[in-house]
Amino acid sequence: MGNIKRHHSAAFKAKVALDLIREIDTIASVCSKHGIHPTQAGKWKQQLLANAENIFFNKPSGVIAEKDEIIDELYKQIGQQKVELDWLKKNHQFKNKQSLIEPANQNLSIARQCQLLGLNRSNYYYHPAPISEEEQALMRKIDEVYTELLFYGSPRITKELHRQGIVANRKAVERLMREMGLVGLFPQKNTSKKHPRHPVFPYLLAKKKILSPNQVWGTDITFVRGRGIWFYLVAILDWYSRYVLSWQLSKTLTPDFCVEALSRACQIATPQIHNSDQGSQFTSFEYISKLREYPEIKISMDSRGRCFDNIFTERLWRTVKYEEVYLHDYSSYDEARESLGRYFQVYNNRRLHQSLNYKTPAEIYFQNQSF
Repeated sequence: MGNIKRHHSAAFKAKVALDLIREIDTIASVCSKHGIHPTQAGKWKQQLLANAENIFFNKPSGVIAEKDEIIDELYKQIGQQKVELDWLKKNHQFKNKQSLIEPANQNLSIARQCQLLGLNRSNYYYHPAPISEEEQALMRKIDEVYTELLFYGSPRITKELHRQGIVANRKAVERLMREMGLVGLFPQKNTSKKHPRHPVFPYLLAKKKILSPNQVWGTDITFVRGRGIWFYLVAILDWYSRYVLSWQLSKTLTPDFCVEALSRACQIATPQIHNSDQGSQFTSFEYISKLREYPEIKISMDSRGRCFDNIFTERLWRTVKYEEVYLHDYSSYDEARESLGRYFQVYNNRRLHQSLNYKTPAEIYFQNQSF
C-alpha cells in the first residue's frame, strides 16, 4: 500500500510554524515533537511569515473566521510559551534535572517539563531494581577486571574470575557485562545488522596526527558502580590535551544524556572531527541532529572489529575508575554526580599528565586559544 497523506488544520500548522519562529528549541526537536518532517515544517514557517500581513486586510467572513482561529491559537501558544520560559528561567541554573520536575504544577505536565529540560521521561520515572549482594559483588569484580584488561570479553573475564576463586557462570557474566555497557576491545566478526534508520559514518582518524586542541574530540560511555546501584557516565574528551570538555551521568542508556553532554561541550568550542563508537546512543537521530547543527564538524565512527580506535577515551575511563570510582561507594545518584564533578575539576585543572610534559589538560587546551 502507498503512504496515506496526512491532513493538518491551519491551527496546527500555525502552532508548528510559531515554535520554529520563536526558536525555543532546535528544528529537529520541534519536528520530532509534532511528528513533522523538517522540510514541511520549514514551508509552513515561510508561509506564516509571508502571509502575516494579510491577517489585517478585509476578507470574507469564512476567511476571517479561519484567521481569527489562527490568531487565537497563536495567542494561546504565546501564553503557554511565556509560562514555559518563566519556568525554565527559574530552574536553568540547576544541573540535576530530575530534581527540577514539579509533579504538582498545574500549568505544565510532567511530560512537557521533561521535554523543556531535555530529559527523557523514562529517566524521571526510572528507579533501578534492587540487586542481590552476590550479584553486586560479581559486578564489582567484572568491572575491575575489565578496567585492567580492556581487551577481555566475557569468556576471559569468566576464566579470570575462576582463577581468583570466584564462582561465575559465563552466561551470567555476559548478561551483566551487557547491562553494564562493557564490551571487550578485541576483533570480532560483524554479526549484527545496523538499524536502517541509524546512520553510520567512516572512521577518519587512521594514521592521522593530532596536532592541536579541538582537532579531534572523542566520546564514550562507561559503567559507574554504586552501593547496590549503577549508573552510566559519558564524557567528551579533547584528544590533543586530554581535557574533558563535558560529562553527564545517567540512570539509563537512553541518548538524551549524551546529547546534553555534546550540547555543553559545543558551548565551549567545536571540533574539526567528532569521533565515537557505533553505539545506538551516538547513531541516534537526536545525537546526529545535534552534530549536524554545526556544519564544520566532520563525523567519525570507530570501525567494527578495530580494537583501539577510541583508545584515548578508554584510557580516561581507566584513570577515572582507579582514581575516583573505586575509592568511593556511592549511595545515590546525587552523591555520585557531586563526587565525579569534584574529580573532573581536579583532573582538568590540577592533575599533572606525564604525556603532557607534566602539565594539566586545562593548561594545554587553553594555551594560545581565544574562545
